[in-house]
Amino acid sequence: MQPDQAPAHAPLALYVHWPFCVSKCPYCDFNSHVRDSVDQAAWLHALLADLAHEATALPGRRLASIFFGGGTPSLMPPATVAAIIEAACRIWPPTGNIEITLEANPSSVEAARFADIAAAGVNRVSLGIQALHDDALAFLERAHGVDEALAALDVAQRHFARVSFDLIYARPGQSLAGWEAELTRALSFGTEHLSLYQLTIEPGTRFATLAAKGQLTLPDADLSADLFETTQALTRAVGLPLYEVSNHARPGAESRHNLTYWRYRDYAGIGPGAHGRRGGLATVRRKKPENWIAAVERNGHGIEREDALTPDERVTEALVMGLRMREGVDLARIATLGARPIDAVVRADAVSLLMRQGLLLREGDRLALTPAGIPVLDAVLREIAI
Repeated sequence: MQPDQAPAHAPLALYVHWPFCVSKCPYCDFNSHVRDSVDQAAWLHALLADLAHEATALPGRRLASIFFGGGTPSLMPPATVAAIIEAACRIWPPTGNIEITLEANPSSVEAARFADIAAAGVNRVSLGIQALHDDALAFLERAHGVDEALAALDVAQRHFARVSFDLIYARPGQSLAGWEAELTRALSFGTEHLSLYQLTIEPGTRFATLAAKGQLTLPDADLSADLFETTQALTRAVGLPLYEVSNHARPGAESRHNLTYWRYRDYAGIGPGAHGRRGGLATVRRKKPENWIAAVERNGHGIEREDALTPDERVTEALVMGLRMREGVDLARIATLGARPIDAVVRADAVSLLMRQGLLLREGDRLALTPAGIPVLDAVLREIAI
Protein backbone atom coordinates (compact mmCIF):
# COMPACT_ATOMS: atom_id res chain seq x y z
CA MET A 1 0.00 0.00 0.00
CA GLN A 2 1.31 3.46 -0.91
CA PRO A 3 1.60 6.13 1.84
CA ASP A 4 -1.91 7.02 3.02
CA GLN A 5 -3.51 5.01 0.22
CA ALA A 6 -7.15 4.50 1.11
CA PRO A 7 -8.00 0.93 2.19
CA ALA A 8 -10.70 -1.10 0.52
CA HIS A 9 -14.22 0.05 1.45
CA ALA A 10 -12.95 3.48 2.56
CA PRO A 11 -15.63 6.18 2.22
CA LEU A 12 -15.66 8.09 -1.05
CA ALA A 13 -17.30 11.36 -2.15
CA LEU A 14 -18.63 12.01 -5.66
CA TYR A 15 -18.85 15.49 -7.17
CA VAL A 16 -21.11 15.90 -10.22
CA HIS A 17 -20.49 19.15 -12.07
CA TRP A 18 -23.34 20.52 -14.16
CA PRO A 19 -21.82 23.51 -15.97
CA PHE A 20 -24.82 25.16 -17.51
CA CYS A 21 -26.20 28.43 -16.16
CA VAL A 22 -29.39 30.26 -16.97
CA SER A 23 -27.97 33.75 -16.34
CA LYS A 24 -24.60 35.45 -16.20
CA CYS A 25 -22.83 35.89 -12.89
CA PRO A 26 -20.57 38.90 -12.15
CA TYR A 27 -18.07 36.93 -10.06
CA CYS A 28 -17.61 33.52 -11.67
CA ASP A 29 -15.80 32.33 -14.76
CA PHE A 30 -18.43 29.99 -16.19
CA ASN A 31 -20.40 32.70 -18.01
CA SER A 32 -19.59 31.14 -21.39
CA HIS A 33 -21.76 28.20 -20.30
CA VAL A 34 -25.10 30.04 -20.34
CA ARG A 35 -27.49 27.92 -22.42
CA ASP A 36 -31.13 28.18 -23.39
CA SER A 37 -31.43 24.43 -23.94
CA VAL A 38 -29.42 21.24 -23.37
CA ASP A 39 -29.62 17.80 -24.99
CA GLN A 40 -30.46 16.04 -21.74
CA ALA A 41 -30.23 12.49 -23.09
CA ALA A 42 -26.76 13.07 -24.50
CA TRP A 43 -25.58 14.68 -21.27
CA LEU A 44 -26.89 11.89 -19.09
CA HIS A 45 -25.17 9.32 -21.33
CA ALA A 46 -21.87 11.22 -21.08
CA LEU A 47 -22.07 11.71 -17.32
CA LEU A 48 -22.74 8.01 -16.80
CA ALA A 49 -19.75 7.14 -19.00
CA ASP A 50 -17.53 9.54 -17.06
CA LEU A 51 -18.80 7.95 -13.84
CA ALA A 52 -18.07 4.45 -15.13
CA HIS A 53 -14.47 5.44 -15.81
CA GLU A 54 -14.04 6.62 -12.21
CA ALA A 55 -15.49 3.33 -11.03
CA THR A 56 -12.63 1.43 -12.66
CA ALA A 57 -10.09 3.66 -10.88
CA LEU A 58 -11.76 3.44 -7.46
CA PRO A 59 -12.91 -0.13 -6.89
CA GLY A 60 -14.24 -1.48 -3.63
CA ARG A 61 -15.19 1.82 -2.02
CA ARG A 62 -18.22 2.95 0.00
CA LEU A 63 -20.09 6.02 -1.22
CA ALA A 64 -20.50 8.57 1.60
CA SER A 65 -21.77 11.60 -0.33
CA ILE A 66 -22.83 12.95 -3.71
CA PHE A 67 -22.81 16.65 -4.50
CA PHE A 68 -24.50 18.12 -7.57
CA GLY A 69 -22.91 21.52 -8.13
CA GLY A 70 -21.69 23.93 -10.75
CA GLY A 71 -23.93 26.17 -12.82
CA THR A 72 -27.62 25.52 -12.15
CA PRO A 73 -27.85 21.82 -11.26
CA SER A 74 -31.34 22.26 -9.85
CA LEU A 75 -32.52 22.60 -13.46
CA MET A 76 -31.28 19.10 -14.27
CA PRO A 77 -34.25 16.84 -14.99
CA PRO A 78 -35.10 14.88 -11.83
CA ALA A 79 -34.84 11.70 -13.91
CA THR A 80 -31.21 12.60 -14.70
CA VAL A 81 -30.47 13.18 -11.02
CA ALA A 82 -32.11 9.87 -10.11
CA ALA A 83 -30.19 7.98 -12.80
CA ILE A 84 -26.83 9.31 -11.62
CA ILE A 85 -27.63 8.52 -7.98
CA GLU A 86 -28.77 5.00 -8.89
CA ALA A 87 -25.67 4.33 -10.99
CA ALA A 88 -23.28 5.69 -8.36
CA CYS A 89 -24.87 3.64 -5.58
CA ARG A 90 -24.76 0.52 -7.75
CA ILE A 91 -21.02 1.04 -8.36
CA TRP A 92 -20.14 1.92 -4.76
CA PRO A 93 -22.42 0.63 -1.99
CA PRO A 94 -23.64 3.68 -0.06
CA THR A 95 -23.00 4.27 3.60
CA GLY A 96 -26.04 4.10 5.82
CA ASN A 97 -26.22 7.87 6.20
CA ILE A 98 -25.25 8.89 2.66
CA GLU A 99 -25.55 12.63 2.08
CA ILE A 100 -26.84 13.70 -1.35
CA THR A 101 -26.72 17.46 -1.85
CA LEU A 102 -27.89 19.62 -4.73
CA GLU A 103 -27.09 23.31 -5.16
CA ALA A 104 -30.03 25.48 -6.20
CA ASN A 105 -30.84 29.06 -6.93
CA PRO A 106 -33.76 30.25 -4.80
CA SER A 107 -36.14 30.96 -7.67
CA SER A 108 -39.79 29.99 -7.99
CA VAL A 109 -38.97 27.98 -11.13
CA GLU A 110 -36.43 25.84 -9.30
CA ALA A 111 -38.48 25.59 -6.10
CA ALA A 112 -41.29 24.07 -8.17
CA ARG A 113 -38.95 21.15 -8.90
CA PHE A 114 -37.92 20.48 -5.29
CA ALA A 115 -40.53 17.78 -4.65
CA ASP A 116 -39.39 15.80 -7.70
CA ILE A 117 -35.71 16.32 -6.87
CA ALA A 118 -36.31 15.02 -3.35
CA ALA A 119 -38.17 12.03 -4.80
CA ALA A 120 -35.13 11.40 -7.04
CA GLY A 121 -33.03 10.79 -3.92
CA VAL A 122 -31.57 14.17 -2.95
CA ASN A 123 -31.76 14.62 0.83
CA ARG A 124 -29.95 17.94 1.26
CA VAL A 125 -30.22 21.22 -0.61
CA SER A 126 -27.94 24.26 -0.58
CA LEU A 127 -29.61 27.50 -1.65
CA GLY A 128 -27.68 30.44 -3.08
CA ILE A 129 -29.72 33.17 -1.41
CA GLN A 130 -26.65 35.44 -1.00
CA ALA A 131 -28.38 38.49 0.53
CA LEU A 132 -31.57 39.50 2.31
CA HIS A 133 -31.81 42.97 0.73
CA ASP A 134 -33.08 43.52 -2.79
CA ASP A 135 -30.57 46.28 -3.50
CA ALA A 136 -27.72 43.93 -2.52
CA LEU A 137 -29.10 41.20 -4.77
CA ALA A 138 -29.26 43.71 -7.62
CA PHE A 139 -25.62 44.64 -6.98
CA LEU A 140 -24.70 40.94 -7.02
CA GLU A 141 -26.72 40.61 -10.26
CA ARG A 142 -28.91 37.86 -8.93
CA ALA A 143 -32.14 37.13 -10.79
CA HIS A 144 -34.16 36.53 -7.62
CA GLY A 145 -35.51 38.98 -5.05
CA VAL A 146 -35.74 38.49 -1.30
CA ASP A 147 -39.41 37.48 -1.27
CA GLU A 148 -38.87 34.87 -3.97
CA ALA A 149 -35.78 33.54 -2.17
CA LEU A 150 -37.58 33.15 1.13
CA ALA A 151 -40.51 31.45 -0.59
CA ALA A 152 -38.03 28.98 -2.12
CA LEU A 153 -36.45 28.44 1.29
CA ASP A 154 -39.86 27.61 2.73
CA VAL A 155 -40.48 25.06 -0.02
CA ALA A 156 -37.01 23.55 0.51
CA GLN A 157 -37.63 23.14 4.24
CA ARG A 158 -40.84 21.26 3.49
CA HIS A 159 -39.21 18.80 1.07
CA PHE A 160 -35.68 18.22 2.37
CA ALA A 161 -34.57 16.97 5.76
CA ARG A 162 -31.41 19.06 5.55
CA VAL A 163 -31.22 22.63 4.24
CA SER A 164 -28.38 25.12 4.00
CA PHE A 165 -28.17 28.53 2.40
CA ASP A 166 -25.42 31.03 1.79
CA LEU A 167 -25.00 34.74 2.29
CA ILE A 168 -22.28 37.09 1.07
CA TYR A 169 -21.24 39.86 3.44
CA ALA A 170 -18.56 42.54 3.66
CA ARG A 171 -20.24 44.07 0.64
CA PRO A 172 -19.42 47.63 -0.45
CA GLY A 173 -21.15 50.11 1.86
CA GLN A 174 -22.33 47.44 4.31
CA SER A 175 -22.25 48.56 7.94
CA LEU A 176 -21.68 46.44 11.01
CA ALA A 177 -25.21 47.15 12.26
CA GLY A 178 -26.66 46.32 8.86
CA TRP A 179 -24.93 42.94 8.73
CA GLU A 180 -25.93 42.15 12.32
CA ALA A 181 -29.58 42.74 11.44
CA GLU A 182 -29.34 40.73 8.22
CA LEU A 183 -27.63 37.77 9.86
CA THR A 184 -30.05 37.81 12.80
CA ARG A 185 -32.89 37.52 10.32
CA ALA A 186 -31.13 34.69 8.49
CA LEU A 187 -30.65 32.77 11.73
CA SER A 188 -34.34 33.06 12.53
CA PHE A 189 -35.26 30.70 9.69
CA GLY A 190 -33.90 27.72 11.61
CA THR A 191 -31.76 25.96 9.01
CA GLU A 192 -29.14 23.54 10.29
CA HIS A 193 -26.31 25.01 8.22
CA LEU A 194 -25.20 28.40 6.90
CA SER A 195 -22.35 29.30 4.55
CA LEU A 196 -21.25 32.89 5.19
CA TYR A 197 -18.67 34.29 2.79
CA GLN A 198 -16.92 37.62 2.82
CA LEU A 199 -17.07 39.13 -0.66
CA THR A 200 -13.81 38.71 -2.58
CA ILE A 201 -12.78 39.97 -5.99
CA GLU A 202 -11.79 37.24 -8.43
CA PRO A 203 -9.54 38.07 -11.41
CA GLY A 204 -11.24 38.32 -14.76
CA THR A 205 -14.71 39.12 -13.42
CA ARG A 206 -16.83 42.23 -13.76
CA PHE A 207 -16.18 43.01 -10.09
CA ALA A 208 -12.45 42.93 -10.75
CA THR A 209 -12.89 45.45 -13.57
CA LEU A 210 -14.95 47.76 -11.37
CA ALA A 211 -12.40 47.49 -8.54
CA ALA A 212 -9.55 48.35 -10.92
CA LYS A 213 -11.44 51.49 -11.97
CA GLY A 214 -12.00 52.49 -8.34
CA GLN A 215 -15.75 51.96 -8.73
CA LEU A 216 -16.00 49.15 -6.15
CA THR A 217 -14.42 49.34 -2.70
CA LEU A 218 -14.70 46.60 -0.12
CA PRO A 219 -14.72 47.25 3.65
CA ASP A 220 -11.30 47.96 5.14
CA ALA A 221 -9.44 45.42 7.27
CA ASP A 222 -10.77 46.73 10.59
CA LEU A 223 -14.41 46.62 9.51
CA SER A 224 -13.92 43.21 7.89
CA ALA A 225 -12.54 41.90 11.19
CA ASP A 226 -15.50 43.36 13.09
CA LEU A 227 -17.92 41.79 10.63
CA PHE A 228 -16.24 38.42 11.12
CA GLU A 229 -16.30 38.66 14.92
CA THR A 230 -19.98 39.61 14.90
CA THR A 231 -20.70 36.65 12.64
CA GLN A 232 -19.05 34.27 15.12
CA ALA A 233 -20.87 35.71 18.12
CA LEU A 234 -24.32 35.55 16.53
CA THR A 235 -23.95 32.04 15.10
CA ARG A 236 -22.54 30.64 18.36
CA ALA A 237 -25.43 32.11 20.30
CA VAL A 238 -27.98 30.08 18.34
CA GLY A 239 -25.99 26.83 18.25
CA LEU A 240 -24.47 27.13 14.76
CA PRO A 241 -20.78 27.53 15.56
CA LEU A 242 -18.10 27.85 12.92
CA TYR A 243 -16.60 24.51 11.89
CA GLU A 244 -14.77 25.84 8.83
CA VAL A 245 -13.65 29.36 7.94
CA SER A 246 -16.93 30.22 6.16
CA ASN A 247 -19.29 27.48 7.32
CA HIS A 248 -21.49 27.11 10.38
CA ALA A 249 -23.63 24.19 11.49
CA ARG A 250 -25.40 22.55 14.35
CA PRO A 251 -23.21 19.73 15.72
CA GLY A 252 -23.70 16.75 13.43
CA ALA A 253 -25.11 18.86 10.58
CA GLU A 254 -21.79 19.74 8.96
CA SER A 255 -21.53 19.17 5.21
CA ARG A 256 -20.12 15.66 5.09
CA HIS A 257 -19.22 16.10 1.45
CA ASN A 258 -17.16 19.23 2.03
CA LEU A 259 -15.49 17.63 5.03
CA THR A 260 -14.06 15.11 2.58
CA TYR A 261 -12.27 17.96 0.80
CA TRP A 262 -11.07 19.68 3.95
CA ARG A 263 -9.88 16.41 5.52
CA TYR A 264 -8.04 15.64 2.29
CA ARG A 265 -9.74 12.36 1.49
CA ASP A 266 -10.42 10.83 -1.93
CA TYR A 267 -13.23 12.16 -4.09
CA ALA A 268 -14.25 11.51 -7.68
CA GLY A 269 -15.23 14.40 -9.91
CA ILE A 270 -17.25 14.00 -13.11
CA GLY A 271 -18.62 16.49 -15.62
CA PRO A 272 -17.03 19.51 -17.35
CA GLY A 273 -14.39 21.25 -15.27
CA ALA A 274 -14.70 18.80 -12.37
CA HIS A 275 -11.63 18.15 -10.22
CA GLY A 276 -10.90 14.99 -8.26
CA ARG A 277 -8.35 13.51 -5.88
CA ARG A 278 -7.69 9.77 -5.76
CA GLY A 279 -4.71 7.75 -4.68
CA GLY A 280 -2.32 10.69 -4.86
CA LEU A 281 -3.54 11.75 -8.32
CA ALA A 282 -5.19 15.05 -9.21
CA THR A 283 -7.77 14.68 -11.98
CA VAL A 284 -9.07 17.59 -14.05
CA ARG A 285 -11.91 17.24 -16.56
CA ARG A 286 -12.07 19.36 -19.70
CA LYS A 287 -13.80 22.61 -18.83
CA LYS A 288 -15.64 23.62 -21.99
CA PRO A 289 -18.82 21.53 -22.23
CA GLU A 290 -18.43 20.75 -25.92
CA ASN A 291 -14.80 19.66 -25.45
CA TRP A 292 -15.72 17.51 -22.45
CA ILE A 293 -18.52 15.67 -24.20
CA ALA A 294 -16.35 15.12 -27.28
CA ALA A 295 -13.62 13.67 -25.04
CA VAL A 296 -16.12 11.32 -23.38
CA GLU A 297 -17.30 10.11 -26.78
CA ARG A 298 -13.71 9.62 -27.93
CA ASN A 299 -12.04 8.24 -24.78
CA GLY A 300 -14.84 7.07 -22.50
CA HIS A 301 -14.07 9.87 -20.01
CA GLY A 302 -13.65 13.65 -19.94
CA ILE A 303 -10.25 13.82 -18.25
CA GLU A 304 -7.89 16.48 -19.56
CA ARG A 305 -5.10 15.89 -17.02
CA GLU A 306 -4.27 13.25 -14.46
CA ASP A 307 -1.26 14.44 -12.48
CA ALA A 308 0.68 12.54 -9.83
CA LEU A 309 1.03 14.85 -6.85
CA THR A 310 4.46 15.11 -5.31
CA PRO A 311 4.84 14.53 -1.56
CA ASP A 312 5.41 18.28 -1.11
CA GLU A 313 2.23 19.09 -3.03
CA ARG A 314 0.21 16.67 -0.92
CA VAL A 315 1.55 18.18 2.30
CA THR A 316 0.73 21.69 1.09
CA GLU A 317 -2.78 20.78 -0.04
CA ALA A 318 -3.55 18.91 3.18
CA LEU A 319 -2.37 21.85 5.31
CA VAL A 320 -4.18 24.48 3.25
CA MET A 321 -7.44 22.54 3.32
CA GLY A 322 -7.23 21.14 6.84
CA LEU A 323 -6.35 24.32 8.70
CA ARG A 324 -9.57 25.86 7.37
CA MET A 325 -11.40 23.66 9.88
CA ARG A 326 -11.85 24.37 13.55
CA GLU A 327 -10.68 20.79 14.27
CA GLY A 328 -7.38 21.47 12.52
CA VAL A 329 -5.02 18.85 11.07
CA ASP A 330 -3.28 15.65 12.12
CA LEU A 331 0.41 16.34 11.56
CA ALA A 332 1.27 12.64 11.75
CA ARG A 333 -1.06 11.86 8.84
CA ILE A 334 0.30 14.78 6.83
CA ALA A 335 3.84 13.52 7.49
CA THR A 336 2.77 10.18 5.98
CA LEU A 337 1.37 11.99 2.93
CA GLY A 338 4.69 13.74 2.46
CA ALA A 339 6.86 10.71 3.26
CA ARG A 340 8.76 12.81 5.78
CA PRO A 341 9.30 12.96 9.56
CA ILE A 342 6.57 14.67 11.52
CA ASP A 343 8.92 17.47 12.57
CA ALA A 344 9.45 18.31 8.89
CA VAL A 345 5.79 19.06 8.13
CA VAL A 346 5.73 22.63 9.44
CA ARG A 347 8.30 25.11 10.72
CA ALA A 348 8.50 24.42 14.44
CA ASP A 349 9.88 27.87 15.29
CA ALA A 350 7.03 29.60 13.44
CA VAL A 351 4.45 27.35 15.10
CA SER A 352 5.87 28.17 18.55
CA LEU A 353 5.81 31.89 17.85
CA LEU A 354 2.23 31.80 16.56
CA MET A 355 1.18 29.76 19.59
CA ARG A 356 2.63 32.43 21.88
CA GLN A 357 0.74 35.04 19.88
CA GLY A 358 -2.50 33.12 20.44
CA LEU A 359 -3.05 32.23 16.76
CA LEU A 360 -2.29 28.49 16.83
CA LEU A 361 -2.98 25.63 19.22
CA ARG A 362 -1.06 22.35 19.24
CA GLU A 363 -2.07 19.31 21.27
CA GLY A 364 0.12 16.31 20.48
CA ASP A 365 0.01 15.84 16.71
CA ARG A 366 -3.12 17.99 16.30
CA LEU A 367 -2.53 21.55 15.03
CA ALA A 368 -5.40 24.03 14.78
CA LEU A 369 -6.08 27.71 14.49
CA THR A 370 -7.46 29.52 17.52
CA PRO A 371 -10.49 31.80 17.05
CA ALA A 372 -8.05 34.70 16.73
CA GLY A 373 -6.08 32.83 14.08
CA ILE A 374 -8.96 31.93 11.79
CA PRO A 375 -9.31 35.39 10.17
CA VAL A 376 -5.57 35.42 9.35
CA LEU A 377 -5.37 31.87 8.00
CA ASP A 378 -3.45 32.86 4.86
CA ALA A 379 -0.78 34.69 6.86
CA VAL A 380 -0.43 31.72 9.25
CA LEU A 381 0.05 29.32 6.34
CA ARG A 382 2.78 31.50 4.87
CA GLU A 383 4.63 31.49 8.17
CA ILE A 384 4.51 27.78 8.95
CA ALA A 385 4.95 26.28 5.48
CA ILE A 386 8.31 24.62 4.84
